[in-house]
Amino acid sequence: MRETSITANIIANFVGKVWSVIMGLIFIPLYIRFMGIEAYGLIGVFVSLVTLFTILDMGLSSTLSRELARLSTSRDSRQESRDLVRTLECVYWGVGVVVGFTLVMLAPLIAQHWIKTEGIPSQTVQQALMIMGLIVAVQWPVALYDGGLVGLQQQVLLNRIRIGVATIQNGGAVLVLWLISPTITVYFTWQIFVGLMQVVLLACFLWKCLPEANNRGVFRKTLLKKNWRFAAGMMSISITSIILTQTDKIILSRILPLAGFGYYTLAFNLASALSLLVNPVFLAMFPKLSQLNSGEANENIVSDYYHKACQVVSIATVPAACILALFSHQILLLWFRDSIIAQNTDTLLRVLVIGSLLNAIMTMPFTLQLAYGWTKLTFVKNVIAVIVLIPLMIWLTNLYGAIGAAIVWIILNAGYFVVEVPIMHGRVLKREMWRWYLQDVGMPLCTVLIVVVLSRILMPDIRSLYLSLMWILATGLLAMLSSMLAVPITRKWCKRSVALMR
Repeated sequence: MRETSITANIIANFVGKVWSVIMGLIFIPLYIRFMGIEAYGLIGVFVSLVTLFTILDMGLSSTLSRELARLSTSRDSRQESRDLVRTLECVYWGVGVVVGFTLVMLAPLIAQHWIKTEGIPSQTVQQALMIMGLIVAVQWPVALYDGGLVGLQQQVLLNRIRIGVATIQNGGAVLVLWLISPTITVYFTWQIFVGLMQVVLLACFLWKCLPEANNRGVFRKTLLKKNWRFAAGMMSISITSIILTQTDKIILSRILPLAGFGYYTLAFNLASALSLLVNPVFLAMFPKLSQLNSGEANENIVSDYYHKACQVVSIATVPAACILALFSHQILLLWFRDSIIAQNTDTLLRVLVIGSLLNAIMTMPFTLQLAYGWTKLTFVKNVIAVIVLIPLMIWLTNLYGAIGAAIVWIILNAGYFVVEVPIMHGRVLKREMWRWYLQDVGMPLCTVLIVVVLSRILMPDIRSLYLSLMWILATGLLAMLSSMLAVPITRKWCKRSVALMR
């Protein structure tokens, strides 16, 4: 596949993710206004439960993505591609039904013995949890179909579907809350309808995009045996990652009132928007690097793709993270027009953003490992992190509450940044470590920090929300331009553009 196709996929992924972020974030104030902060905390509980259950993905969606990318290089593998999709599809639907049923059965226990609520009746919480189980069952195969379309490098099509679904999912939720009833059960009922529509669309388009073969796709146990090693590695990574990223929410949902957990959920969702900005690059580069690894590509070609992707990640995430960290209170006030929400969330947001930026920057090193089929390093580092950091998280969370969990998030990702990269580049692209640290990450980070810190220091005491917004937007634009000028990929593009204009 040509580089122009990779560029198109990255752009499509960015547009799709940015639109999804906008749809997800712009309606949060309306959700809170209609249902209250406790109900929004319940949405946070739903997200945590779904994330915990993704352990049962068993690495199959990533396996499908990688294998379809590799099989696409051979004309003799068309039937195997269709059989692989059918095989994993059968497994996925079965798991989805079991997971959904389990959550429905556990709803009374979770409602009565885990969630602390003051304004929402326990019966309503139980009903909401049971509806969550139905949503999980319906939406469970979405990850598999997403992975298949990514492996076939059909991200433009995939993101058209995502944009449509995100618009209907969030805009429609506001309408049903307004026109029918402003309750959490109505909100989750709407999600069932949207989830069913999404999974049907994705399934139909994946099968349509698969290469034609002589026979229909059939279930083949041998394909599970063939791909078990990579899938097992991905499942191990998934389990340890979920433990590391969800322990804070499990603990906080137990010790904090639902309103306090709602503030933490809000801050974490905002900070996590950075991963949504970097995910488009991962989706485009994972199948490409997998293809290069399956062939006989020169290491210099792999290195070139890798560093360009790392620089794009820095351009996408560093300016946004610095703006969120240094202007957190102003942004929350502009967004919610509520000083109480801003006061309870800004410090959490500032701390969580730092950890999320480090996590986002590590995406491409992780992608490179997966493309080479190397899952052991990530699994081992996560096991060590679980052993060391989980007790630390329990201790700090019980001492300091939500801010303690946010500090552990920084420690975790700083450890990845310092330890994982040298180990990885000791085996893969051995001479590229310092280029990654200095050129791909260091230069854009230092440049953007200078711009944003100076802007924050020089910012006058502006009472007008409109003028504050203009100042922050201008700072963001300058930060973005400075990050683009700090890395070779955009400097070369600027030089070519100037040359063409002469």
